[in-house]
Amino acid sequence: MARLVHLTLEANARRIIAGGISARSRARTGDRGVYCMPVLASFTLTHQWIRELRRWKPGVLVAADVQIPDDEPVTMGRYNHEPVPTTAAHAVGVIRDLPDPRGHEIFVPRAITAREVRRIRRVPQRIGWRYRPDAHGRRPCACPSCLPPGLPGVARLRRRFPVSPVPEPKAQLMAALAEATEPEAIVDLLGRLARGRRGAAEELAYLADHPDADVRETLFYALDSYRGDAAAVLRDRLAPEFDITEE
Repeated sequence: MARLVHLTLEANARRIIAGGISARSRARTGDRGVYCMPVLASFTLTHQWIRELRRWKPGVLVAADVQIPDDEPVTMGRYNHEPVPTTAAHAVGVIRDLPDPRGHEIFVPRAITAREVRRIRRVPQRIGWRYRPDAHGRRPCACPSCLPPGLPGVARLRRRFPVSPVPEPKAQLMAALAEATEPEAIVDLLGRLARGRRGAAEELAYLADHPDADVRETLFYALDSYRGDAAAVLRDRLAPEFDITEE
């Protein structure tokens, strides 16, 4: 049996013990399931996602120890790379042998049953990395896209690393967006558009059907910065794909 760890809010513990872990998360492939990490020799690496998840999940996190069959179909890989389909046992072995497993994860494309949950444990809340595995020692980006208002310590970081007070003109960004063809460039420009309050979201409607999922997801969150009904209509159109509350 493959031994995995799933991190979730303490408020979910009773429900998980009684009914298992719901398949609420969404993978890059569009499948719904449960994100996990294998049990590694290092306690810190096993629970490395705690600090990053706490940026988005208010409350105390706990660890659910689960066991699934070795031949269970899963996907694995680094969070910013295309996942690789494999079996649970193989995924655990590959991640254990990596010289640096930070940022890696296993995705089980189904719910975890109550019988597969071995126990729920309390864990320290300051383990792991934030923003990205190699962020320590680098100047953080304090823009509203990278550090949304309300996160702990945001005001202090913005005082230390102020964002340029002069916003980029929307016309300039839209002109660059019209010429951009690579998904990475489009994602970057959408992120820069999201740094200011905008209007005329209908100008971005053509990107809602872009073949790259990262472009569509960035558009979904960038529309938070847009005013008007057009932005709401576009967000509603993209919501079934990206507006997912994870365990």
